[in-house]
Amino acid sequence: MIEAYDDLARRVLAGPARLGRTRLVAVDGPSGAGKTIFAERLAAAIGSAAAIGGSGSAAGSDGAVGPEGTAGSAAATGPGGAAGVPGAGRPPVVHTDDLLDGWADQVSFWPRLREWVLDPLRAGEPGRYRRYDWTKGEFGADWSVVPPAPVVILEGVTAARAEIRPELTCAIFVTAPSRLRLERALARDGADLLPYLRRWRRGERVHFAADRTEAHADLVVDGAATPPGAATHYVRRLRRVRPDPPT
Repeated sequence: MIEAYDDLARRVLAGPARLGRTRLVAVDGPSGAGKTIFAERLAAAIGSAAAIGGSGSAAGSDGAVGPEGTAGSAAATGPGGAAGVPGAGRPPVVHTDDLLDGWADQVSFWPRLREWVLDPLRAGEPGRYRRYDWTKGEFGADWSVVPPAPVVILEGVTAARAEIRPELTCAIFVTAPSRLRLERALARDGADLLPYLRRWRRGERVHFAADRTEAHADLVVDGAATPPGAATHYVRRLRRVRPDPPT
C-alpha cells in the first residue's frame, strides 16, 4: 500500500504529545533497512506541513559511520500551524548511532539517551548529547542540543523499545529482506566491518524477538520498495505478526 509522507506528517502533528509536550516518533528496524532516509523524509514532510498549515510536500555525517549510517485522514489545521500545533516546524532527528559507545553498546546505551535527551524533553527542557566518533572510538567534546520541540524523531535500532513505548506518539518499523540489508550495510561501511556487522545483526534479531517491536509498531514500512515519487511516498507493509496474547 503506497502512502504519502505528508499524510503521515499530519497524523503525527494531530497525535497526542506523550513525552511531556513533545510528540516523540520512533523509527526503528534492522540495520540497512532504510530507517535514516525514512526519518529524514518524514522530518521534511512535518516541516512542510507546519510551514504552510498542514498541506506541504516532502523533500528529499560525513566521516566514518556506525552500524546504522549516519494511511488515515488529514487533521484539521489551526492558526498555530499544522494540526494547530504552536511552534511546529521541521523536527530534530536524533540518531541512536550517535549515542552508542561502540559496537558492543547496541542495546545498553539507553540510560545515556534517557539522561541526556529523554528526561530533559519530558521536563520541557532542551536535551543534549555528545556524538560518538566511530573513527576515534570515543565521544566528541561538543554537545548537540535537542530543543523541546513539538515533534522529535528518534531513529535507530531499539528506538521503539518497550521502555519508551507508552510515551511514543508514533512507532514506525522499517524493514527489508536480509540479503539486501547486508548489501547496503557493506556498501556503506565497507567489507572490513563484516565481522562487526554479523554480530550486530545477531544482536538486533535477539532484541526484536524479545521486544516484539514490529508487533507493537503503529506502521510497518517496506524499506526495499521504491514507489513512484519515492521522495514523497513510501510503501506500507501488511502486518505479518500477531499481537501479544491478552494477559
